[in-house]
Amino acid sequence: MCPEPMPITARSHARTCSPRCRKALSRANKTSLPIELTTRDRWIRRSSSKVPLTVAGMAASSTDPRTWSSYKDATASSAGVGLGFVLSDVDDIVCLDLDHCLNPLTGRLAPWAAAIIRDAGATYVEVSPSGDGLHIFGYATVRQGRRIRRPDGTAVEVYGTGRYIAMTGRRHGSCPSILADLSAVVTKLTA
Repeated sequence: MCPEPMPITARSHARTCSPRCRKALSRANKTSLPIELTTRDRWIRRSSSKVPLTVAGMAASSTDPRTWSSYKDATASSAGVGLGFVLSDVDDIVCLDLDHCLNPLTGRLAPWAAAIIRDAGATYVEVSPSGDGLHIFGYATVRQGRRIRRPDGTAVEVYGTGRYIAMTGRRHGSCPSILADLSAVVTKLTA
């Protein structure tokens, strides 16, 4: 993160070399969502139990555009506990939901998840609300969501329409704030 070397007295978990760099990192993290998502009026609020809500706090639907709002309105609302982005068939934005693949204490990825992220390339990846999963966003044609069980009991879910994804804005690692083509990854996972 920092152009300066870390001070010798820095704590082992420090990510910045100075208060100035810490403030810059904080500002950068606030705007980490891709513009491809924030410019679409497909935002909702969500309850602590992941029930979709309108910005007014009423029930929302992942299939009814009348209950969605802009990113600006959703972030300004205090309904529920967080944001959600609705996946719709009007475009090819998809989300790969990797469950139980990230150690929340160490940040270490399971090897199978690291392989999927490597295959996805330079695209937006965020930590899920649970802290131990990842959401990989990109473009692909997915009209029917699928849950793919892995032999070790973990699962990968592939969604493209009729669902909403609970958003955190907590970017994973140094992933970019753009969406890439995930068609090859989706094909490999669903084959």
